[in-house]
Amino acid sequence: MADPRGFLKASRETPKRRPVDVRITDWKEVYEPFPHASLETQASRCMDCGIPFCHNGCPLGNLIPEWNDLVRRGNWQDASERLHATNNFPEFTGRLCPAPCEAACVLAIDPSQTSGAVTIKQIEWEIADRAWDEGWLPAQVPGRLTGKTIAVVGSGPAGLAAAQQLTRAGHTVAVYERADRAGGLLRYGIPEFKMEKRVLDRRLAQMVSEGTKFRTGIEIGVDMTARELKSRYDVVVLAIGSTVGRDLPITGRHLAGIHQAMEYLPISNRVQQGDVAEPAITAKGKHVVIIGGGDTGADCLGTAHRQGAASVTQLEILPEPPPDRAAITPWPTWPLMLRVSSAHEEGGERKFAVNTEEFLGDSDGNVRALRLVEVRMTEGRIEALPGTEIELPAELVLLAMGFTGPEKKLAEQFELDLDTRGNIARDASYATNVPGVFVAGDAGRGQSLIVWAIAEGRAAASAVDRFLTGVERLPMPVAPTARPLT
Repeated sequence: MADPRGFLKASRETPKRRPVDVRITDWKEVYEPFPHASLETQASRCMDCGIPFCHNGCPLGNLIPEWNDLVRRGNWQDASERLHATNNFPEFTGRLCPAPCEAACVLAIDPSQTSGAVTIKQIEWEIADRAWDEGWLPAQVPGRLTGKTIAVVGSGPAGLAAAQQLTRAGHTVAVYERADRAGGLLRYGIPEFKMEKRVLDRRLAQMVSEGTKFRTGIEIGVDMTARELKSRYDVVVLAIGSTVGRDLPITGRHLAGIHQAMEYLPISNRVQQGDVAEPAITAKGKHVVIIGGGDTGADCLGTAHRQGAASVTQLEILPEPPPDRAAITPWPTWPLMLRVSSAHEEGGERKFAVNTEEFLGDSDGNVRALRLVEVRMTEGRIEALPGTEIELPAELVLLAMGFTGPEKKLAEQFELDLDTRGNIARDASYATNVPGVFVAGDAGRGQSLIVWAIAEGRAAASAVDRFLTGVERLPMPVAPTARPLT
C-alpha cells in the first residue's frame, strides 16, 4: 500500500518551464523534462486515502491512487494499464486539463501544511508519454465485427473517445470532420506550445490502425445532409462541440481588427502545420487587447507573444481573485483563486474589474482603442463606477469570452430538440428525440473541460453499444445530468 507519510518526506514539485526569452521564440511545449525518479518520489506523496476525493473531482473515474502507487514502486507499465482503463487520451488531459482532481486532493485542504496536492496531472502526463515511448500502447483491433455502422460527427475529444470505444467494441465507425484534418479544437484551437500536434497525430494513427475511418473535409449539413447521413448508418453520434463564441455587440463592433478568439487561433496553428507562411490575422507589432480572462484568453496571450506583439493587455470584468483558495469555494470544490499560466508569465498586463463600453475606430474603419470603465459587484450585479473611464490603445482585439452553445443548423436538419440553454437535448442515455441519434460532449452539456468531453464520449459510446446490442458491455462514467464538484 502507499506510504501514509510520503507527503511529509517530499514536498510538491513540478517540472520547470523553459526560460521565457527562449520559449517565446519557438512554438514547442513550455515544460522541461522531468526525471522519472523525481516523478516516482512525487507519486509517493499519495496516501491512498480511505475516501479518495480526487475521484470526485474527475468525471472519468480515474483510478488515481492505484496508478500513483504503481509509479511509486516503479511499475510504469501496470500504471499505464490502470490509467488507460478509464481514460482514452491521458496524454491530452495531462497537458490540457486544469486538474480538478488536484483541487479535490486531500493534501490540498491546507497547502501550508502539506506543500500542496499530489502532482496528479504531471504523473498522468508522464505515464502516458512513457507508455508511447516504450511501445506499451499497441492498436486494440477487435476480434470480430458486429456488422453495425456508426457515424460520429466531430473529431474533438468527445467524438474521438466515442469513436475509439465503439471501434474497439467491434462496430464499424466513421468520424466526419469538416476541417481538413481530424482533431477538432485539439488540432486548431489548442496552441502548439500547450500541446504539440505530434501528440495528437500518434493517437489518431493508433485509431486508424484499430479500424476507425476518418472522413475529413466533409461538413454534415452542407456537403452531406442529415437525412443522407442517417440513411447510411445505424447510429449517428453528434459531438460537434460548443463553437458559437460569445459576442460583444457594442458600438464599434463592426470595426476591422476585432475577431473572435477562434478566428485567430486556428490560423496560427495552420502556420505551425505548414499550411501557410504567415497568418492572415497576426499580432506582430500591434497593441493587442484580449477580452476574457479564461484559458482561451491565455491561449491568445501566448500566441500574441510568439507573434511579436508590441503590447498585450488581457481584460476581465470580474474582480481580481485572491492568491489562494477563496473561502466561498472550500475544499474539495474547484477553488476561486488567481491563476498564472505560462502565457501570463511571459508578459502582458492583466486588468480586472473593467468593462468595455465602446470600440473606437480611426478614419479608415480600423479599431484604434477601447473605451473602458471600472466596475464593481453590487448585490450580484455589475455596476459601472462613474469617472473611471479610460481609453486603451488597440490595433487587434480578440474576444475570448467563452462559448454559448453548438451551431444550430445541424440540429435543425436533424429536427432535434434543444434545451433551455440552446444545447442539444438528450435523455439519460444520451439519446436525442430522433431515434438512433445521440449527442456527446459540449454540444449537449455546454462549454466544459476536456475531461468531461472524454467522459461523455465514453458514456455515449456505452449507451450506443447497448442500443445496438441490447447488453451493457462498455463503461459509462457519467450521466448526462452529472455536474462538476462545485
